[in-house]
Amino acid sequence: MAQPPGKLMDAVRRPVSAASSLHQSAANHLQPLVTLAQRNGVGRRSLLTLLASAAVIPEASESRKALLQDYVKRSKENKEKNDKERLDDFYKRNYKDYFGFMENSVREKKEEELTESEKGILAWLDKNK
Repeated sequence: MAQPPGKLMDAVRRPVSAASSLHQSAANHLQPLVTLAQRNGVGRRSLLTLLASAAVIPEASESRKALLQDYVKRSKENKEKNDKERLDDFYKRNYKDYFGFMENSVREKKEEELTESEKGILAWLDKNK
């Protein structure tokens, strides 16, 4: 039950309408930032930080906008490096136990009997010990 434009809303009598109007206003204000960040490959965590700063200071000065643009640019430039680091960390946390378990049976095999994946496991274990 939205009020026609130009009329003041009574937040006490219609709190749902007031909240809905506030939410819509915030969504309209933040949508350009979200779109810009998604186009530049900014992840969810970075986007949350950007949105929090934008929500706290809706009327950002030019210097703040320039700073945010610089952060987005740096995030885009470092995306591949950060993704690789994140993936390597994931492998170290989640596969170290399994590869360690496989290590004994794989090391007992002769070099000619090893499959490509077993060779990869041994290489990974040697690299990450």
